[in-house]
Amino acid sequence: MIKVAEKASKILIRDFGELEKLQVSDKSPNDFVKNSALKVEKIIIEEIRKARPNYSFFNKKTGLRQFKDKKNIWIFDPINGDKNFLHGVPHFAISIALLSHNEIISGLIFDPIKNEMFYAEKNNGAFFNNHRLRVSKKKNIEDCLFALDERLGNKEEINIRKLGSVALDMAYVAAGRYDGLFQKNINLCEVAAGMILVKESGGIINDLELNNQNDFTIYATTPDVDIKFKKITNIELEN
Repeated sequence: MIKVAEKASKILIRDFGELEKLQVSDKSPNDFVKNSALKVEKIIIEEIRKARPNYSFFNKKTGLRQFKDKKNIWIFDPINGDKNFLHGVPHFAISIALLSHNEIISGLIFDPIKNEMFYAEKNNGAFFNNHRLRVSKKKNIEDCLFALDERLGNKEEINIRKLGSVALDMAYVAAGRYDGLFQKNINLCEVAAGMILVKESGGIINDLELNNQNDFTIYATTPDVDIKFKKITNIELEN
């Protein structure tokens, strides 16, 4: 996954540079971004199939692509944060996860602009650029920072940031940069890698039905602020 993400990222870095020129031209940046995503998707599928030729694939744009092995599925998002990409905001990521027998067993989120690689494997921990990840140990809710669904309204008791990439939001929870996250109407491709990252870094995440690829409600936080976060936001989870 690391090698694939690094190869695919070269496309995004190059195209992101070209996109700045498109912003002041008559051409459509929307079409340019779609083509970038398709090129990244092509690289991901071609390169991973060299190592695992029978595994299946799933992403939000093109759906499920089945091969011989239907129990092992690569779940990926070629540009998570595509609106940021479209508008020239350097905050987006490639996200890849492996769903094996209905369980996420490994995942990777790569921010190509900042060269930040987050990855995790079941029972082997979570890592950031080869350094072990652990969730935040903050206990005072006023010292924390959360990524929150805007439909919950303004919550003056807590500090909120929402930067436009839920995959990176989850990576930031795993890395201790954020102390929690709550988001509705999310696709599995956007959060699959983040789920294993949060778990393997010691965080808390709600149970999810992985057979349903759309309309997820995702909740992730740390053991030290879990109860306080739910109380302040009045979060009720339906698993």
